[in-house]
Amino acid sequence: MQRLFSTFADGWPGLGLLLMRFLTAGLLICDGMVHLQQPAQFGPAILHSIGAVMGILLVVGLWTPVVGTLVPIVELSIIFSHSGHLWPAVVLAALGASLAMVGPGAWSVDARLFGRKHIQTSEY
Repeated sequence: MQRLFSTFADGWPGLGLLLMRFLTAGLLICDGMVHLQQPAQFGPAILHSIGAVMGILLVVGLWTPVVGTLVPIVELSIIFSHSGHLWPAVVLAALGASLAMVGPGAWSVDARLFGRKHIQTSEY
């Protein structure tokens, strides 16, 4: 993960990434819940369920580059299967691709797991 991102942004840029992750995750989860409550075909329900699971991963910031890459793929599948509205899927695809390119930010599980480690030296 460190090879993908030289730093995990903190400060105002990190807050912006946190808000972008929360917005994208909220939209994915809400869209998934709406489509699971409607009687629909099995295929579209699976796509929206996968989107909701990806939203949960984005909330905590786990595997953000992988999830950010999968979001546009799932949303384009939703667009081409005509199982959802066009513009929310386009917006979610763009947000997911942006998160895949920019990274998770400092306030994420990815930063804790894969961020730079500070080595503590003991003084005698």
